[in-house]
Amino acid sequence: MPLSVYWDNHLRVAFEESAPQLYRPMLHASLAHVVMLAEQGLLPADRAGRLLGGLRTLLSAEDDELAFDGSVEDVYYLTEQRLAKAAGIKQSELDVQLARSRNDLDAGVFRMVLRDAVLEQAAQACAAAEIAAEQAGRYADVLIIGLTHRRPAQPTSLGHVLAGYGEALVSQVREMLSVYDELNVNPLGSCAFAGTDLPISVDRLTTLLGFRTSFTSSYEAVAGAEHLVRAATVQARVLATGARMARTMLDWMTWQWIVTPEAYCQGSSIMPQKKNPVVLEHMCSMAGAAAADLAATLNNVGAAWYEDSNNATTDVQKHLWRANDRALRFLTLMRGLLSEITPLTPPAPEDVVTTGATTTAIAEALASAGIPWRGAHSVVGALVRKAPPAQWTEDLVAKAIEEAGLGDADGTAVRAALDAGLRPERVLDRPQVGGPGRDAVRRTAAGVAEAARSLSDEFAERRLALRQAEDALRAAVDGRLAGTDQ
Repeated sequence: MPLSVYWDNHLRVAFEESAPQLYRPMLHASLAHVVMLAEQGLLPADRAGRLLGGLRTLLSAEDDELAFDGSVEDVYYLTEQRLAKAAGIKQSELDVQLARSRNDLDAGVFRMVLRDAVLEQAAQACAAAEIAAEQAGRYADVLIIGLTHRRPAQPTSLGHVLAGYGEALVSQVREMLSVYDELNVNPLGSCAFAGTDLPISVDRLTTLLGFRTSFTSSYEAVAGAEHLVRAATVQARVLATGARMARTMLDWMTWQWIVTPEAYCQGSSIMPQKKNPVVLEHMCSMAGAAAADLAATLNNVGAAWYEDSNNATTDVQKHLWRANDRALRFLTLMRGLLSEITPLTPPAPEDVVTTGATTTAIAEALASAGIPWRGAHSVVGALVRKAPPAQWTEDLVAKAIEEAGLGDADGTAVRAALDAGLRPERVLDRPQVGGPGRDAVRRTAAGVAEAARSLSDEFAERRLALRQAEDALRAAVDGRLAGTDQ
């Protein structure tokens, strides 16, 4: 049928974006709602049975065919339209919306969709953290040059960097767990926002749909967007930090410190010798695109009233869904790339020395011999301006100390400074907790792996709770359809 300007330019588009996400969760939530109504004596057994049978028929359909034909304005009314047909009744005979509003149904299914997304992302993030930890332990003694401000700074190791990123992933997953628990609160039963006089059982809906707890304020249950803001911000964290790591890995491949993995490359259209790891560029673009969607989420929420308002709740969903998809694909790619990291030709110790990355260690060696730190720093700066560290001699260092007005240099201190400057691999023996020393890195990596496994177990418990709720709902529906009380 011909569509009005409003229907064609908004309702149709909104339907096409939301129906694939919301249709089946709405049917699932409706099963629980009808069971609860029947158990509370609010719905006769025969009418409840027709509705449950119709909902089961719709859920078992292999192809949902969610095309917008203009007969209904949104997926909410599509569900009613299809349910009446599947149950063999007129739409005027439907009871599925008794003691329920589009408001609390939307709020409920939004949370159901988002909690599934968090579960999927957490699984990939935990796996990526474990692989980062495994690779960190494996390559704790592979010397590389650490950069600050895109310039060589100090020696470190591949393992040190990977353990650090693994720690960031663990922190992100901890927040995902908190976000999941905040998401997993049942708003159903709050109706439009003021609840109902009917004796419904909100807690029964909570149990049948796998929510952790029920709402405490029916107003916040519908108007609230704190959980949406938190879902957006944790994804922003995941993608922003991940994009930084992706750029770092791209540098490692460019400098041939690590192997460029064939499975993550494209060929050149004109240069046959090239392997282009464009996946890392795409990952950075994915993070940028998601950041725009997540910013739109925060902007929309901030521009709305504290009440049922589409721009604070409904309209932000499409941004969250797109970001969800990108975050999941990003983490899946990152997990795969981390598993492929293999050293190729990391810098040799003499290459590290040439960059000047050992000069801090030289200054610290002089400071350990009693020279004030700022003076030691100035001495090393003066020496670097004269010659690279590999060309320094004991006489040159001693003279620089004398010229700086720091007294006669002790020969032992001078030799210690030269040793620090010429042996960057000493950093691999550093005992400092959390530092680049091989043993310290392996301890950090072990902690990351343990935390990732523990968090994975936490999420496994939550997935199990959802499966158990599905089993309970299935049994309750079976019982109702069989004419028994379950």
